[in-house]
Amino acid sequence: MSFKGLKPIVYGGREVWPLVEGGKGVAATNHMSSGAWAAAGGIGTVSAVNADSYDAEGKIIPQRYHALTRKERHQELIDYAIAGAVEQVRRAYEISGGNGAININVLWEMGGAQTILEGVLEQTRGMVAGVTCGAGMPYKLSEIAGRFNVNYLPIVSSARAFRALWKRAYNKVPDLMGAVVYEDPWLAGGHNGLSNAEDPLKPEDPYPRVKALRDTMRAEGIADSVPIVMAGGVWFLRDWENWIDNPELGSIAFQYGTRPLLTHESPIPQAWKDALRELEPGDVLLHRFSPTGFYSSAVRNPFLRNLEARSERQIPYSKVEAGEHTVRLDVGVKGKNFWVAPRDLDRARAWSAQGHTDGLRTPDDTIVFVSPQERDIIRQDQVDCMGCLSHCGFSSWKDHDDYTTGRLADPRSFCIQKTLQDIAHGGPVEENLMFAGHAAYKFKQDPFYSNGFTPTVKELVDRILTGD
Repeated sequence: MSFKGLKPIVYGGREVWPLVEGGKGVAATNHMSSGAWAAAGGIGTVSAVNADSYDAEGKIIPQRYHALTRKERHQELIDYAIAGAVEQVRRAYEISGGNGAININVLWEMGGAQTILEGVLEQTRGMVAGVTCGAGMPYKLSEIAGRFNVNYLPIVSSARAFRALWKRAYNKVPDLMGAVVYEDPWLAGGHNGLSNAEDPLKPEDPYPRVKALRDTMRAEGIADSVPIVMAGGVWFLRDWENWIDNPELGSIAFQYGTRPLLTHESPIPQAWKDALRELEPGDVLLHRFSPTGFYSSAVRNPFLRNLEARSERQIPYSKVEAGEHTVRLDVGVKGKNFWVAPRDLDRARAWSAQGHTDGLRTPDDTIVFVSPQERDIIRQDQVDCMGCLSHCGFSSWKDHDDYTTGRLADPRSFCIQKTLQDIAHGGPVEENLMFAGHAAYKFKQDPFYSNGFTPTVKELVDRILTGD
């Protein structure tokens, strides 16, 4: 028996539980977790974001870059990404044993997204049921899905975003839209679609937002049988009882991104799993340090606190004396002629005295103060850019045309590929970006995980189906 008579849905030509494994980013979801999720009757999701591939002995192949130029390293990244995702899909499909369904997840803002997606789908025909895609406005998603005859599941955070996608492109390929994922921008882990019209500090109830999404879908003639997948903040199904079999919302499925991190099959290192058990409410921060420019949510560990502190050591400047900028900056800029406010000069001198002796300019006509060691890391990471994003604020890389955004590289951000690869493969959890949803504190509160218990994916899915 399932909670409140939760019924399977038809997806990918077979009945599956309306429970979706969140795809997440670099190597945080792989064949072991997604294959097991599908084997348990749900929709498993392989992350196709620079996934791992393996050598002849089954060892993970480190993604090292040898080319001298960013453009050439970007091609190396694309080759790694396709090879890795193909291998992960093949292994996941085998583990699933023909049960459930296997999706892949891509971020539209990742570098070479379209090339990677096409390359993966070309080599995994018959194994991938659908493609979930967000982090941007993936207008071409439906066209690509149509060419490979797979479902597509756009990730949106508002009815307005969905309407724009539908009007411009998706209405031309309506039959393959397998579901629409509503990702709550205040609750979901990783990158989200919080817009300038919304206050990051004022979360909104997801119910009216999802109802508005369904109303928009109905207005466009989309059947209620096309599920809306609620993503972000989902832990206990009993918390969503009034969503199930609710005629206002139509067919509803639920996506789990954070809970599957703590399973036997989860590929994240043990230190990351251990850290999840210790989180308290408020330990996950919605921030805007990502080089994508999007808001995202991650554990507020020393890595994130350092980025917060770096941005706090920031003052505006001008290149000529103007307005309140009446004094020359005499620390951190080695004789360059920058003008600042008197109070900011005092702050800069204090930071310099504390060891933050180097000033780095930002694209917003400000200067941040860092230590020489931090300066060297920032500059080296910018030099080593391998083009993992379509547009990168940290390195000013762009994956097309002239391969530059034309803006100053932003030292307030960081190399996201470097840190996500590091934490996923055993790097220190305190020194790297650690994605998690805002409900991650429930690992410590939920009795299911007491006494250090770690479930298998099957045990987790069975538990979810009870309502807990």
